[in-house]
Amino acid sequence: MSVSRLLSLWLAAALVCILCSQMARGQVSGTANGAAFRNDLMPQPASLGVGAGAFQITPALTVGLPRTRSERLQRAVLRALKRLEDKTGTPLPRHVGADSGTLIVSVASDGAAVQGIDEDESYSLTVTPASMELDAATTVGAIHGLETLIQLTQPSGQGYIVPAVTIHDSPRFRWRGLMIDCGRHFEPLDVLERNIDAMAAVKLNVFHWHLTEDQGFRMESRVYPRLTEVGSDGQFYTQNEARALVQYARDRGIRVVPEFEMPGHSTAWLVAYPELNSGSQPTGIRREFGVSNYVLDPTREETYQFIEKFLREMTTIFPDEYVHIGGDEAPAPDWKRNPRILAFMKAHDLKDNAALQAYFNQHVLAILTRLHRRMIGWDEIFNPALPRNVVVQSWRGVASLAKGAQQGYQGVLSAPYYLDGMQPASVPYLADPVPSDTTLTADQQKLILGGEVCMWGEQIDADTIDSRIWPRTAAIAERFWSAQNVRDVDDMYRRLGPVSVEVETLGLQHLKSEDAGLRGLLGSENIDALRSFAQAFEPVSFSERYQQQHTSQLTPLTSFVDAVRPDPPIRHELELAAQRLLADPTSHSASIEEARKTLDGFFAQEAMATPEVLKAMDDAPRLQPMQLRAEQLQDLARIGREAVRYLSSGTPAPEHWRTDSLARIEEARKPSAIVRFQFLPALTQLVSANK
Repeated sequence: MSVSRLLSLWLAAALVCILCSQMARGQVSGTANGAAFRNDLMPQPASLGVGAGAFQITPALTVGLPRTRSERLQRAVLRALKRLEDKTGTPLPRHVGADSGTLIVSVASDGAAVQGIDEDESYSLTVTPASMELDAATTVGAIHGLETLIQLTQPSGQGYIVPAVTIHDSPRFRWRGLMIDCGRHFEPLDVLERNIDAMAAVKLNVFHWHLTEDQGFRMESRVYPRLTEVGSDGQFYTQNEARALVQYARDRGIRVVPEFEMPGHSTAWLVAYPELNSGSQPTGIRREFGVSNYVLDPTREETYQFIEKFLREMTTIFPDEYVHIGGDEAPAPDWKRNPRILAFMKAHDLKDNAALQAYFNQHVLAILTRLHRRMIGWDEIFNPALPRNVVVQSWRGVASLAKGAQQGYQGVLSAPYYLDGMQPASVPYLADPVPSDTTLTADQQKLILGGEVCMWGEQIDADTIDSRIWPRTAAIAERFWSAQNVRDVDDMYRRLGPVSVEVETLGLQHLKSEDAGLRGLLGSENIDALRSFAQAFEPVSFSERYQQQHTSQLTPLTSFVDAVRPDPPIRHELELAAQRLLADPTSHSASIEEARKTLDGFFAQEAMATPEVLKAMDDAPRLQPMQLRAEQLQDLARIGREAVRYLSSGTPAPEHWRTDSLARIEEARKPSAIVRFQFLPALTQLVSANK
């Protein structure tokens, strides 16, 4: 055996020994064919061991399915092969089914006819230089393992390899969801399909389809056709389209849970069927956003007959065990002033609106039980009057979720995962459905099913939705899948970059949409300066935008704020660079020099780009609201370069410079043009350090 071979084996063994300490930071964890293997997996697997060498991707790859050969499994394998082919540029097989091969996918069972919350999603993946073997109890587990295999594939020399690894993996939580609101703004099927593909890539398993809102009823009913004839502006999903999407999601290991809002957020119901109202009748679909006063009447038996016929029809489209009834934000002033409803409440000893809504929920629960379905709803359905088999989805936070668990209710957490809050990925990434300091008992913790990312639809459309969901959702998906102690934010951002590029190959527009939006604003393909300018900004939160720009369903979503991305990658890079520079400002080490280059380069780039953008505004009216921000950016870029220069030279800043600079930064925090400067935290650190 050669010295180099011995050295390789020794290095591999040593790296395996220190794997556990490195896993949390995603450091280099092995070598493969001379190329360093970096752990870029997202989500991180439960167990990862690294061996010596790697499997080379070549046209000779063959696939064996020695056990289950279901059509669903074969489709999943063929999709994975096509993605590997595209990723590596290597022609790969177009068929599967043999007992043996260099890639063995051994699956015990295709799984339940209707995927459920207790589906076994575990898998094991073993890669050696000679072969790859994926073992799973179900096709869903195999789908997850194939996604890991795709993520593992990396360039090496003139080709592509899969490093030698042994992975045993299973999710921490059973419910890992993404909710897309299609009620406020309709989202075409191709948008939903590409987002479902991306969900599968990061091992999410529930697509929560928000189908009804005050602004639109999006699901065809043949029993009650006016729901879409009158309540949808002609934008809805046919039953055949919905069935096809359910199958599309099932093929990717994802359940579809429909949501039909009741008794509130029901303007579209009532426009179509006025007999359901509680006393007040809307004259049309609601265009404004916010909470509506219109609600279904919970005191009439006819209301429940209507709901039962509708839900019975929906169960022929959506086979999942769970149906979401919404249940949130129903102030219902009619319940407090309609004499007939007040008399009903008195006769049934219902003291207030909350009690009447609990009465409504009990009746809807009985309907769902007859239909062999389980109820899930938002926090407002939580009431001791409801049996323990309902699931509460918490938008109010961990405390509310824990309170439900303490009283025996299963729950799903969503409050920290509202994407329209426009928070950086690091914030929801560190928010845990069951935090390490929880006071819940072990049995109560088991009632926390998991978490769900929410993409509300007030300020998105088909052109912008992807950039609001991705790649931040990939980081949250890791929170739902991986161990509680996988919390290294810097390493998360390191891995988020490759994952973002990977999911773009599935058709997502999250990286492309910014350039498209900027070209539209400028009316030109020459957007280099505007692109540089744009990276200094990110959108404000939903509530901030709503205060500054009172949007409605009819508001065009083509402003500068709609083009820029939340949590642009440069934001974290600048924060890291500032931390490194401040650790030893006058050092000339490679790390400090790189940090200095990153910071000064960013501020110099903004200083150069901004005058060109200001000039372009003369012929770009939609850019003109950014004039103040552009003028502020020129000032802030100068301050940034000065701060780096003073720190690096060890020269004290001039008198009053620090105070004046911090005042200018504070001024730049004030609302303007519904965007915010993404780099202000890093700049504030740099300026504050100049004392």
